[in-house]
This record gives sequence, structure tokens and C-alpha cells, in this order.
Amino acid sequence: MSGTLITNARLFVGVDETVIADGAVLIEGDRIVWSGPTADAPDDPDVDGDVERVDVAGRFVMPGMTESHVHLSYSNAHPSQLDKQPVPIAMLDAVDNAAELLRMGFTSAISFGSAQGIDVHLRDAIDSGRVAGPRLLASDRDIGSTGSNADNKEPASEGRKRIADGPWAVRAAVREVAKSGADVVKIFLDGEELSAHAAPGVISYTDEEVEAACTEAHARGLRVACHARSAEAVKQAVRFGVDFIGHANFLDDEAVEMLAAARDRIIVGPGIAWEIQLLNRGHEIGLSRAAMVARGYQREVDETVSAVKRLREVRVPLTIGGDYGLSITPHGTNATDLQYFVELFEMGHAEALLCATRDGGKGFDPAGMVGTLEAETFADLVVVDGDPTGDVTVLQDPDRIVGVMKAGAWHHRHL
Repeated sequence: MSGTLITNARLFVGVDETVIADGAVLIEGDRIVWSGPTADAPDDPDVDGDVERVDVAGRFVMPGMTESHVHLSYSNAHPSQLDKQPVPIAMLDAVDNAAELLRMGFTSAISFGSAQGIDVHLRDAIDSGRVAGPRLLASDRDIGSTGSNADNKEPASEGRKRIADGPWAVRAAVREVAKSGADVVKIFLDGEELSAHAAPGVISYTDEEVEAACTEAHARGLRVACHARSAEAVKQAVRFGVDFIGHANFLDDEAVEMLAAARDRIIVGPGIAWEIQLLNRGHEIGLSRAAMVARGYQREVDETVSAVKRLREVRVPLTIGGDYGLSITPHGTNATDLQYFVELFEMGHAEALLCATRDGGKGFDPAGMVGTLEAETFADLVVVDGDPTGDVTVLQDPDRIVGVMKAGAWHHRHL
């Protein structure tokens, strides 16, 4: 089996904020065999077959990032048009979006809903090597109640979400998602400021319905993601075993305490890009800043900043990602979340980088196979011409992402 030895790297293993000034990574097949200071490298690499030695000339080498709230079927369109495309066109867009995400250093992704229900086929095409893309936990169409933010009041079609009311209907919907071959089921627990009929404080599902969704999903090997902006929705999510919480903008003391107690099994992604870009760029899609402030999005940003501060104090892991794929948050700009974590949440650059690597990776794979460059993990890494621990914005520049490896194979290499 062939191997690769990466040398002369400023190495960020991703277990903590440490950067090794002169590091090396030894790869065999799809796994990392060893990583650490060059001075401690094995004298005779134990790799069967040829070893390619790659001198990265002092560039930064880090784990591949995880996008923990991805919508690869979104088409960089207006929010009202995201599920209006014919499915074949949506699939073509999704293939392009997956390749772009990988190109920008995201080697893993957790789907938070596939408007056209195409993620499973996309995942399988990626896994087979037919198309390029990150490791993908695939979801199907979202599940929501009548009158929820998932309910657009239009006739059902292939592109729409699943509307299910009552515990047994919810169970049936989850079973349909499981039947599709998905890894994740996404449920809406409350609303959205932009919704005319379901604001963040409007709880979409009863406790019995949420329990039914989680029980059925976990019994069938699915993980559960949820849209939960309010404290009550977050508490429902924790109480009944949701795995991935998207947003968590408005938190009370009880919600923070519950999240702290569940920190080892749950991940939280603030998904702040949606709010920020609705405020800053909403005018491009006919939504003025004044209108978005009136809707409550500036308040939501402020509340999220406060919520994140409290979650950091109790050591709840936070991950990057959220609703990229709109015209105002296009695919490929996902690393902008790191900038928000630094500028809005006042994280250090290295701390933000750990949210994108170690913590996102733990959410993707609790066994710890992605997110760090430790021995026996998958060889998913990024080579950067710059230092993200000093300036995370370098990860937004495709010219600075000079190498992307997934499973020991280079998908982009311009060293």
C-alpha cells in the first residue's frame, strides 16, 4: 500500500490550540500513521510500497473542516425558491456544491435537510468516487407540523418538506426517511422570524411528537437534527435526545444548564450567517435592512452572541455552519462562519478553528475518526498558504487553500 509523508509543515493537529513549528504527517492508505514534530518522526517509515514525500515549504497543515449544517441541494437562490427546481437540475447543482465545499477544505458535512430529497444519492455518488465531495451524513426532506416553518402551504411535491401531525404520523414520516437510506432526519421544533405564521417562539411539535421522532429515528440508526431557535425548543431537543441542534439563539438558564449536562452527546451550531446576511445583504433579494430589523433579526443576532458566551462558559461544543446556499450566503463561502466566531463571539482564531475541526468532527463521527490529525484517524487534511490561527479569514480565499486531501487522496493540490 502506498503512503505519503508530508514534511516541513506548520502543523495544527487539532486536539488543542498548539501549532508545531516544524511538523510532519505520515499517511498510509486512507489513515494517518503518525503526526508530530519532524524531530520525532520515525526514521524508517513503516509503509508498504512507495512513499511520496511532499515538502509543503513551511505552509500550514490542518485537519479537514466539518460543515455541520449543510444544504447541498440549495441552489444559491432566493429563500423562497430553494425547492422550486426540477430534481435533475437540483442534483446537478448539488454535485457542483459538494465539489466546491471540498475544494474549500471541508472534508466532512452534516446535512440539515435536502429540499429535493437527493442527499442520499449524492452521498452514494461521493462514496463511490463518481463525484467529488466531502464525507456526507445525508438527510432527506425535513419533517414539520402543519403551520410550522416547514409548512409553506403549497401542495406537496417532490421538492417540499414532509408535513406530519401527531406521534404516529411523525413516526411514519421518520420511517419514510429511514427507508430512503438517509443518515439524518431533520425536524422543525419552532419557527423563524421571516415566517408569516410561525415565529421562533411558536413551538411546532408537542413533547409526544418530539419523543416519537427521536425514539423512532434512533431505533432505526438515524441521528436527529433540529431547527430550534427558542429556549423551549432547545429544551425539547435535549430532553428527548436530538443529536444536532441548529441555531439555539434564545436561551434561558434552564436551557443552558441542560445543554451543559448533555455536552458530551450533543452539538450546537449557531448558524449565524443567515441572520447576518439577511441584515447586510437582504436588500439584494428585496428584504431591506430596516424590514429585517423590524422582523427581529438584529435582536436575534444580539441574543445569539449572549447565548454563545454562556455556552462557552459551560464548555458546550460549538460548530460552524448554517444555511449556506442562498444567494446571500453562497456555497463556497462557508468558512466565513469562522470570522463570525472571532468577531461576534470574541473567540481566539485557534479556538474558532477547533470548532471547525475537532468539535465539528466529533459531531460528524463520535468515534473520533475525523477532525484531528492523530494517528489512526482518516487522512483528511488541508494545506493553507497562511496561518488560520492568526487570521481565520485566509480560509475564505481559494488561492490560499493549496492542498485538500480526503482519505489519503489529493482532491486539490497546488503546492
